[in-house]
Amino acid sequence: MGKKAGISIVPSTPASLLTELLPYTDLILVMTVIPGFGGQELIPDCLEKVRFLAEERQKRGLAYLLSVDGGIRSQNAAAAVAAGVDVLVTGSGFFNAPDPAAFVRQMRSYQ
Repeated sequence: MGKKAGISIVPSTPASLLTELLPYTDLILVMTVIPGFGGQELIPDCLEKVRFLAEERQKRGLAYLLSVDGGIRSQNAAAAVAAGVDVLVTGSGFFNAPDPAAFVRQMRSYQ
């Protein structure tokens, strides 16, 4: 039907709970802050979930995209990509950037 399946987990959800669902998903969003309000700092331990999911993807030959949302800024985007992220979602990092166009160029340079 042309639709994609995605799963989102919050910081308190262990990534290991997704292992049985991984073959059936197209995208996993790892929330890197507690959802509720903008401007929070990324919770570094959430990148361990990304590493786990990236390793599972490679080990099992799967093709889902890994995304993070929450506290993504210039200072931590490279670390997220290094952990295995394919999609960076940013809110206040973009809106509070002195030069939003430069911010977007920087985010795209991490590909």
